Amino acid sequence: MEFTFTQSEKETLFFKKPATEIDNRLYCHTCKNDIYPVSWTEDIERVFDYNKKIAETNKQYLKVKPLFYILVIAAIVLIAAVVYLLIPTI
Repeated sequence: MEFTFTQSEKETLFFKKPATEIDNRLYCHTCKNDIYPVSWTEDIERVFDYNKKIAETNKQYLKVKPLFYILVIAAIVLIAAVVYLLIPTI
């Protein structure tokens, strides 16, 4: 039997961040099937609870991509150009 804990990541064009929830799965290699929580025994529940406590989750972070920086710099340049053109020269 094998417990698997996974944490998915949400990825867009601008950033990447991990999901807050951890998915779990119990797989039996003998019968080659998933074992669902309804049919778990107390021993399996106890081992599952222990492994869930020690499973490490990715800390919540926000990793921005280069496209985000390009758009921010382009917006700053655009705002600076508009301000420069709207302010009358003395």
